[in-house]
Amino acid sequence: MEKRTLGKKGLETSTIGFGCMGLNYHRGPAKDKNEMIEVVHTAIDSGIQMFDTAEVYGPYTNEELVGEALAGKRNQVQIATKGGFKIDGLKNQPDSSPKTIISAVEGSLKRLKTDYIDLYYIHRIDPNIPIEEVALTIQKLKQEGKILDWGLSEAGAKTIRKAHKVEPLTAVESEYSIWWREVEEEVFPVLEELGIGLVSYSPLGRGYLTGKLDKNTRFNENDNRGELPRFTQEAMEANQVLLDFMQEIAEAKNITTAQLAIAWILDQKPWIVPIPGTTKKERIIENIKATEILFSPDEKAIFRKALNKIRIVGDRYPESEKKRTGH
Repeated sequence: MEKRTLGKKGLETSTIGFGCMGLNYHRGPAKDKNEMIEVVHTAIDSGIQMFDTAEVYGPYTNEELVGEALAGKRNQVQIATKGGFKIDGLKNQPDSSPKTIISAVEGSLKRLKTDYIDLYYIHRIDPNIPIEEVALTIQKLKQEGKILDWGLSEAGAKTIRKAHKVEPLTAVESEYSIWWREVEEEVFPVLEELGIGLVSYSPLGRGYLTGKLDKNTRFNENDNRGELPRFTQEAMEANQVLLDFMQEIAEAKNITTAQLAIAWILDQKPWIVPIPGTTKKERIIENIKATEILFSPDEKAIFRKALNKIRIVGDRYPESEKKRTGH
């Protein structure tokens, strides 16, 4: 697989990474642990380098699974994880105090069975702690060798500028896909100007863009999609217009809509790395093949025209979570 570079410092990684959250969290009942470890191994063997997790996934259990899966393969991979929450059951609140971040990093290192983290994100911006102070905490952890690079997750343009001025950011992680493109407006220009990469989570629209979900889909326990406005029966029915458009393009190119969704992201900027997740080995191969897909100028024009007309129904998060994004 070809490589992409995140940040001016130059964190070189595989063109697509792997979002680990769904291996045992927020995507229905957790599957057999050994099977999920095999999925991770398949991803590594297929050339994927970046594996993305977070302290709050579980909490803790996702990092534990990833740590076990990557044991003995540390020199082949890059670990990205996230912290900065006061973890309290379902009421987790952003907490970027030095004490919390340092404790979170120490905990992540133990669970991930490693002595350094390649890319550490502040998971959500804490409105009570100036981001400049957070950057200084990260600076200290980098000096100690516990973090190699850092980033922000779901941060707005002003926060990105302030943080980068104190301690240069390598990447910003944000939801970004063909059906959620708001970061193009204010965040993209700042990333381009400052030389910061974008790591795109939910590039397949939490599974919707694969075409495997429809208005009749019902979500199980431990699947947060059942709480998201974009996954109501009405929203999924209304958004079928996007899938129909994607299916038409995909059929003409003899690819899947999932491959189309990933290839579209890769075509937007050379400094974007999407991190699709899956619990199925065959989907890894399918996703990787998307890195070989190219679009002609005519196809790009068709995309632009159609996406300007299509209106997506339903917010991506409920109101309570939206307040914690994009500061």
